[in-house]
Amino acid sequence: MSIKNISLDIDFVRDQFPAFKDPLSSKWSFFENAGGSYVPQNVIDHLTNFMTSTKVQPYASFDISKIAGDNMDNATKLFAEMINANHDEIIIGSSTTMNMYVLSNAIKNLLNSDDEIIVTNQDHEANIGAWRKLKNHGAIIKEWKLNPKNGELEIETLKSLISNKTKIIAVTHCSNIVGSINNLKLITQIAHENNIFVVGDGVSYAPHGFPDVKELDVDFYAFSLYKTYGPHLALLYGKREILQNLPNQNHEFLEGDVPYTLNPGGPNHEELASLIGISEYFENLYIHHFGEENIPKFKKIKKINQLISSHEEIIGNRLLDFYNSEKKIRLIGQKKILDKNRAPTFSITVEGKKSKEVSEALVKENIAIRNDNFYAWRCLEALGIDTSDGVVRSSMVHYNSLEEVDNLIEAFKNSNILS
Repeated sequence: MSIKNISLDIDFVRDQFPAFKDPLSSKWSFFENAGGSYVPQNVIDHLTNFMTSTKVQPYASFDISKIAGDNMDNATKLFAEMINANHDEIIIGSSTTMNMYVLSNAIKNLLNSDDEIIVTNQDHEANIGAWRKLKNHGAIIKEWKLNPKNGELEIETLKSLISNKTKIIAVTHCSNIVGSINNLKLITQIAHENNIFVVGDGVSYAPHGFPDVKELDVDFYAFSLYKTYGPHLALLYGKREILQNLPNQNHEFLEGDVPYTLNPGGPNHEELASLIGISEYFENLYIHHFGEENIPKFKKIKKINQLISSHEEIIGNRLLDFYNSEKKIRLIGQKKILDKNRAPTFSITVEGKKSKEVSEALVKENIAIRNDNFYAWRCLEALGIDTSDGVVRSSMVHYNSLEEVDNLIEAFKNSNILS
């Protein structure tokens, strides 16, 4: 069946998430997905099962320990397949911030004191904070500045910053404030032509469609699993040939045991095992929409990504049409979603109102939303926005519905925010 002939079955999708049936959470129209997503029943089941039956140290010879280890390994393998990576190229750590810190701590040993690192001012601090700290070890930090008129990162500006001393470019795949999808594949191509490593931050991209890391050809890529329908963990991908040459950050006896060398203390056992549930959820989505088919997992993910993008374009543009129609609303970023040019993550300010005042008024209307700088204070500063008050951010994923969008629009009208 052609992808053009089907659309995402939103009722089926929402039926997989217990939050939409729970008395506490179901009263809310949830627009804080960029801060963390709901989880499907599959994830909850695997977490509960691990804690109930196999909460022991894994990899021993008795059966419950073997099962625990097998589930942890299976989760790693499945998630590697979902992003088109090898199982020994991904690290599951506690957070993207921690993964980036460990990675930068390893890479700093390969840098000379006058080597250059390019970071952006569009990024969340999780990606750029660790690299900026390397100035304390002699690295020269250059900032790829966004265009303050539109919030975009421009390729020509990047080219002007690159020199024969540039060793790393750390850049977001999608801004958690501006919402634009940056051309990470082109950025990587330019970087590799100059023998530069690229560290891609996919935290705000992956919830809207898992990346193909081999197609991007990026050297490192990170995202938060608690924003892609799982527990509070994060994934870091690195090309094996690079990981093998990085200094060990783990116990001495694990020297050379890639990728554990970049995961001090190892992963959280039960939460790692529960990632099987994310794979199962996407498998269920595929079967429901396309039927049984014996093809590689990532080919299935690509088709699901298309369904998700089409649905998010519909619900996102419904809200964008409203924002664009209101003269008092300043929308950050592109005004229309078209062919995945931006994520349905919309940051606004309202003329004459504090962002805190706006978000609190919407919360009173059962809209789960907030104001903040969302750890991207450099981005807000460049856009001339008060970083202490921030923006009001409405962020959606594929389980959001048109009804919820209409609820948010009605909440604006009922609260008299725009009057």
